[in-house]
Amino acid sequence: MLKCLIVLQRLDIWLSGGNDLCVWNRKLDLLCKTSHLSDTGISALIEIPKNCVVAAVGKELIIFRLVTPTGESLEWDILEIKRLLDHQDNILSLVNVNDLSFVTGSHVGEMIIWNILDWTVQARECNFWDPSPQLDTQQEIKLCQKPNDISIHHFTWDEENVFAAVGRGLYVYNLQMKRVIACQKTAHDSSVLHIAKLPNRQLISCSEDGSVRIWELREKQQLAAEPVPTGFFNMWGFGRVNKQASQPVKKQQENATPCSLELIGDLIGHSSSVEMFLYFEDYGLVTCSADHLIILWKNGERESGLRSLKLFQKLEENGILVHEP
Repeated sequence: MLKCLIVLQRLDIWLSGGNDLCVWNRKLDLLCKTSHLSDTGISALIEIPKNCVVAAVGKELIIFRLVTPTGESLEWDILEIKRLLDHQDNILSLVNVNDLSFVTGSHVGEMIIWNILDWTVQARECNFWDPSPQLDTQQEIKLCQKPNDISIHHFTWDEENVFAAVGRGLYVYNLQMKRVIACQKTAHDSSVLHIAKLPNRQLISCSEDGSVRIWELREKQQLAAEPVPTGFFNMWGFGRVNKQASQPVKKQQENATPCSLELIGDLIGHSSSVEMFLYFEDYGLVTCSADHLIILWKNGERESGLRSLKLFQKLEENGILVHEP
């Protein structure tokens, strides 16, 4: 069963992943293939340097190297180089982040950032469900979580952050700080299936619940450095501050996420699961759903400005609009 495709433009070939890995040219000629890898098949593929590709097979990552034709041999070949066994469950997401790293996400909410050259682990995050580990009461929540609630379905990224669709939530992981800096644990009523980064620190997500939402990453206002007063009179500014009671509050502030994801738009139009979307900066957004609809969305503010500009241009062409000297 075919599960994924990847195009290697530099080598003018493309690869297909299923129970095995196949290499094809533009004329659809099969150049080479691996032996049977797994009954579960290859769930994702990415290209990495040195003519290599990474394939996600179950809970394993397999590094393959493509052998290109030479003067001695005109045949293509594909060789297995290494297997990475750091994940505890099936890998659902695999993407390149930049020239130095790629990232993987699993069914049980593990995210691992890898060095793209030597394939070593650079960072690991397994606590997406609770980015504030100091709260002991959250331990009870972890026992009640269903695996589907923490599955990492999709990634997107920019120069600073990796954005992860984890269960019903959205999480922002800062590559430099190596920690979650913002989250919306219940961004949707059901699993988030696809996300994409928009300009101006914005993020768009779609879900099994049929919703499409737009978010903005904002920095939280710095909280006051002084301890929070306690007691009835201190609520109104009377009395002295209880320093001992304020210590847990201070600790909570230190562990709080420095940014937030704020909902700025909700696109209502689909009646069933929205599987995916494509964003075109100059043309808008296209969403596809299990309700058999494809909807094209436009930026209302931008379109209104364009219509006004065209109107003024038309008036000028017809001599109706005259600029005063």
